Amino acid sequence: MKYRHSFHAGNFADVHKHVALCALLQALQRKDKGFFYLDTHAGAGRYDLAGRDTHHGAEARHGITALLAAAPELQSPELQQYCEAVFALRRSVESDAACPGSPWLAAQHLRAQDRGLCCELLPAECRALERTLGGFRRMRVACLDGFEQARAVLPPAERRCLVLIDPPYENPDAEFERSLAMIQLILERLANAVVALWYPIKDERTLVPWLARAARALSAPASTIELWLFARDSRVGLNGSGLLLVNPPHHFTARAELWQQELRRVLDPAQRGGSSVHALTRGGSSDDTGT
Repeated sequence: MKYRHSFHAGNFADVHKHVALCALLQALQRKDKGFFYLDTHAGAGRYDLAGRDTHHGAEARHGITALLAAAPELQSPELQQYCEAVFALRRSVESDAACPGSPWLAAQHLRAQDRGLCCELLPAECRALERTLGGFRRMRVACLDGFEQARAVLPPAERRCLVLIDPPYENPDAEFERSLAMIQLILERLANAVVALWYPIKDERTLVPWLARAARALSAPASTIELWLFARDSRVGLNGSGLLLVNPPHHFTARAELWQQELRRVLDPAQRGGSSVHALTRGGSSDDTGT
């Protein structure tokens, strides 16, 4: 496996995924009871947009860089809070080129009653992740396969959890199917688990049938939220970003519809793309995220 999260750090899909993640974490924290966070494909946790791995922030210019430039005018609380988190990271490491990954964003959200586990299989990435999360006592790092760890740690003692699945999609067909099987296993272990699976919008011939299979396979409430900046099936590169949300918190998708529209206006000034929120199964949001 050659994929590294740093290759695309801060691009529009990264921003879309991370705004959603922060909003999910805040939704779970509407209850005082703690929850368990699991990141199955964590990456290094923090990236340098001035570095070679990110192509000196080339993709980020149309993602996080553009969003931060618009921060004073943003209206959606979800976008404002994400920008505040990025600025906080940059202040803490004294670098305007720092870009947070999902582990750092999750770690800085966790309360005293919450805990998390971030898994990364690549040794170099995992060592970087350990350095990134070294100051966060509520977050643990495992240099292991995240799917195998899910089998080992679920259900959690808290009986509430959020699982982020963000595979590299080097073999899209296989990873779509493996991710769907993992979601089904997670729900067998904990029926009210909140799961967010990120997926690329690149080829409708693969994506549409897979989402149809997911709709048939899942019995829990499930929705998709999608943002695309290019024609969905242009076959040139990454056209858009999607998240399959299982047991999304109450009102989450309604809010996502609003912040996605604003995010698109900022990142897609030519209005070539679009955004959508779709209930994949009956009852596309959950009234509860655990007792």
